[in-house]
Amino acid sequence: MNIRNIAIIAHVDHGKTTLVDKMLRQCNIFRANQEVRDCVLDSNDLERERGITILSKNISVKYRDVKINIIDTPGHADFGGEVERVLKMADGVLLLVDSFEGVMPQTRFVLQKAFSLELKPIIVINKMDRPNRRPRQVLNEITDLFIDLDASEEQLEFPVIYASGRAGWASLREDAEGDGLTPLLDAIIQFIPAPKRNDGPLQMQVSAINYSDYSGRIAVGKVFRGEIRVNDTVALLRRKGGVSRAQIKELYTFEGLEKRKTGIASCGDICAIVGMEELDIGDTIADIENPEPLPTIEIDEPTMSMSFIVNNSPFFGQEGRFVTGRHLRERLYREMKSNVAMRVEDTSSPDTMKVFGRGLLHLSILIENMRREGYEFQVGQPRVIFKEENGQRTEPVEELLIDTPVDTAGRVIETVSKKKGELAKIENVGGRNRLEFKIPSRGLIGLRNDLLNITSGEAVMYHRFYRYENFKGAIPRRQNGAIVSMQEGEVTAYALDNLQARGAFFVSPGDRVYEGQVLGEANREGDIVVNAQKAKKLTNMRASGSDDAVKIAPPIRMSLEEALEFINDDELVEVTPSSVRIRKAIRNELERKRAMNAKRDREAAAV
Repeated sequence: MNIRNIAIIAHVDHGKTTLVDKMLRQCNIFRANQEVRDCVLDSNDLERERGITILSKNISVKYRDVKINIIDTPGHADFGGEVERVLKMADGVLLLVDSFEGVMPQTRFVLQKAFSLELKPIIVINKMDRPNRRPRQVLNEITDLFIDLDASEEQLEFPVIYASGRAGWASLREDAEGDGLTPLLDAIIQFIPAPKRNDGPLQMQVSAINYSDYSGRIAVGKVFRGEIRVNDTVALLRRKGGVSRAQIKELYTFEGLEKRKTGIASCGDICAIVGMEELDIGDTIADIENPEPLPTIEIDEPTMSMSFIVNNSPFFGQEGRFVTGRHLRERLYREMKSNVAMRVEDTSSPDTMKVFGRGLLHLSILIENMRREGYEFQVGQPRVIFKEENGQRTEPVEELLIDTPVDTAGRVIETVSKKKGELAKIENVGGRNRLEFKIPSRGLIGLRNDLLNITSGEAVMYHRFYRYENFKGAIPRRQNGAIVSMQEGEVTAYALDNLQARGAFFVSPGDRVYEGQVLGEANREGDIVVNAQKAKKLTNMRASGSDDAVKIAPPIRMSLEEALEFINDDELVEVTPSSVRIRKAIRNELERKRAMNAKRDREAAAV
């Protein structure tokens, strides 16, 4: 059978998943009268809620007797580990670019990965139904990007398709709507090469690992050479060294949205294997008589770390099902087997694990998934990973792109500059200013909230890892102190009413809090310890106005990411299936002061 293996790559929110959804519908993957929701590939609850792709997906469609294997990839930089490994399964890529936004940081990142694997590109200028589209300028930006990335002459001869994923049409002309996605499907068959037929002993690389409660671990990858059959005994060549024997118990290929059982998979097929429990992403499945490894999958190193700690708050075990150190350790090590961009390390404390990831979103998605699964734990302040190079301390630096209204550009530049960001370029796109910065990864923590505040919610920011550079110096963190609870109990409206002048609160009357829990942000420097459980004294004396109803400002409800960006190094975020609380690492006020004085003495002695 004719096969085409393509990956769809793009910057976040440029329409990959929507376009694939329309391809599935127009290739009659769904039965007549079958009720199907939009963006069927966003199978994860978080993907549907946030409108982003987190995990890559494998599907296939049939078109003119050709089987097209499609790999939908994430667009956000923090999930670049997913993109890097699945591109190994593809022979070509569809590069989607928004007809208004044009080339963005992640566009460069994913295209660079595709060029390193010598994949053939097809350019799709998407969202052509936008009234502010500018396809000619965007095409020029794409051509400049290809030249910047040293594209070969063959890669520079890229075909261009104009499309609207939402409306479900594609066209070869920018000034005419198409009738369905036929031009795009034709271009895939014409320009994407079929997999090379490599005869010889079996070689297959594991690019993804799924898990089933019934079948266990399921290895997904592309057969690069030879054939693989059910019940074959094969050699498993580990990425980290070592060889073992294994048997193929079940074999599947991808048909539409489902996996279909088969007896054989040939060179060029993307297939799934059941029955090999002890394997990792990047391992090679090879012929038992002639075991030859494939080149290892190179994954960019993590840039951020965070401590995961067993919950020791007074509310321990009240809301979660998995609360012990053993539960936490098993879950994190299980995640590391399929999440190749993540690392986990034990620490000197049995109750603390150190987790390394590609960015704050990468780590927060893991935390959110764990709390939805019933886990209860605490996490510390996100920290970037420093390196020593040639005797110099270096840190990760990011390319930051901010789209903002023209009248707020000055305040945005000032705010980013305080975070050690350096302005590299400024241009006007569609009546808005597009600002490009180089900024330390440390400077991104808390930056989104600052930008939303100074631009009244109109700024949009994107970033991607650039490289390691020399340490940029200290970056100011949160200036205001925290409002901390003095004791455990229910918050009263009377106490909150009297405390409102001290700052903004995260809690409402009736909420249960404990000693050391952060109740809000103070409006000055330094922490404030308050009694939020204080009740009104009842007497038989009455005075004019004393019985008026209290008027309390609505509480600030922080998301998980906002809480992680808010905390200082002496604070933790307590995560449970039903709550996200901020607390002091040392709950008792007197002990906190002693620890602070001891830290100050150590710093003075070091100087």
